[in-house]
Amino acid sequence: MTAWNFADVWETVAATLPEAPALVQGRRRLDWCEFDRRADALAAWLLAEGAEPGETVAQYLYSSPEYLVSVFAAFKLGLAPVNTNYRYAPSELAYLWDNADAGTVVFHGEFADRVDRVRAELPGPRRWVWVDDGSGPCPPWATDWDEIVASSPHDGPTLPRWGRSPDQLYLVYTGGTTGLPKGVMWRQDDLFALLNASAAVRHPDDGGLEGVAASLVKPGPVHLTAAPLMHGTGAFSSFMALSSGGSVITLVDRHFPVVEILDTVEREQVKSIAIVGDAMAKPLLAALDAEPGRWDISSLRVMTSSGVMWSAPVKQGLLAHAPRLLCVDTLGSSEAVGMALSVASADGERGRAGTASFTLGDDTKVLTEDGREVVPGSGEIGMIAMRGRVPLGYHKDPEKSAATFRHLGGSRWSVPGDYATVDADGTLRLLGRGSVCINTGGEKVYPEEVEEAVKGHPDVVDAVCVGVPDDRFGEVVVAMVELSPGAELDEQAVIAEVKEHLAGYKAPKRVHALASLDRAANGKADYKALTRRAVELTSDTGG
Repeated sequence: MTAWNFADVWETVAATLPEAPALVQGRRRLDWCEFDRRADALAAWLLAEGAEPGETVAQYLYSSPEYLVSVFAAFKLGLAPVNTNYRYAPSELAYLWDNADAGTVVFHGEFADRVDRVRAELPGPRRWVWVDDGSGPCPPWATDWDEIVASSPHDGPTLPRWGRSPDQLYLVYTGGTTGLPKGVMWRQDDLFALLNASAAVRHPDDGGLEGVAASLVKPGPVHLTAAPLMHGTGAFSSFMALSSGGSVITLVDRHFPVVEILDTVEREQVKSIAIVGDAMAKPLLAALDAEPGRWDISSLRVMTSSGVMWSAPVKQGLLAHAPRLLCVDTLGSSEAVGMALSVASADGERGRAGTASFTLGDDTKVLTEDGREVVPGSGEIGMIAMRGRVPLGYHKDPEKSAATFRHLGGSRWSVPGDYATVDADGTLRLLGRGSVCINTGGEKVYPEEVEEAVKGHPDVVDAVCVGVPDDRFGEVVVAMVELSPGAELDEQAVIAEVKEHLAGYKAPKRVHALASLDRAANGKADYKALTRRAVELTSDTGG
């Protein structure tokens, strides 16, 4: 049994490597000593303001040092941090903070008006902490972040009277496009152990804090999170870097600034970067291809993506610019971390992984609805399931918890809803989420599989496939695409491209071009909105 707690580990890092860099954003730099001090100051303020066990601390923030400082402060008090999607409408924010039992909301000034609209609807949050981002003054109902973290109330770590425990939580709210946000409850011990297994500096599994200190012989890796901290990919990869005694770089520009990213990789000698599939990888590759001698990115060793598909041609294009790079595509979700892995390298020794092709983890299987394991090479479709260290369930939602976290064959499994087949050699081939599965003429079509085939057309930058009602087939596949600058849509050529790789019934019946698919910051597509748009466009053009 282990008893990991993030606050204990990060305080050990701060004590061992106090002058090592911890948080960087543009010209702003915090070493580990200052990172720990600011988190202590916020934690002490929260206690003084009446924070109690059972409440949570919500981060309504863009990726920034303040985000991670507030997470650290919450961990110090055993209060669960709550990620908040900064694209949410007021009604979604009100639901989230009420459902999460938020006692404190830390927010960037840009969101002050929206927060003010929500406050009257909420009985829960009692503390509002305003982070200055140059967008206006601190509201009278909020407390200035800078005033809080400027204080140093005592020496030593801030400890709550109720103590710390490996059972204290980290809440990851996942909304997707299938309903209201759901709070995935991770025990800190389970999440830390999973992340530690793949960290750059792996601490002994049973070594405790003495083992952590002994592992930290020098500052750890420099990690840049291009993926937002409000989502699992950005947060989990940053937690790994911090627990390894490393530093986390967040971006100044809030709109995926390709030039800033590449400049930062060169200037800071970044070792690892977290992205979100082709939505981020393609613009990076386009910039490198356009100016191949501009940036020295030879420091990069690992580029990691999770949550959406990352196509093989884009990986290979990036590897041509950084031959020592590993492109690591992880299959996971907020409900299951590290289910499967796909690694591509320039020399091929670590694999030339294809799109949606993964090697299963030791505790990952593809199971049928009745709990049977899919036989490799059978062609049978099942759901990806992971056992072992999995979340406790969804916060305040026993019905959805029972549907996702299942007891099968004597084990407890997390079954997030991803469908896949298993090749004869054991390779997993991801099909996509059942929640957006298209039923056409009795055949199931998984949109993500078709989307990758559509993106094989040279003029297509991005694609989303949806089901549109049809009198004959029930539903037909319709592709919504974003084209390369200056390209014109050749609908039949795109359809033919898909038929070269997939069965004919999976090919889209219509293809519509949009200026943008408006993916969220984590790369996810809004399938509901795009389905409505596809229905409109297909109807306008006569089906």
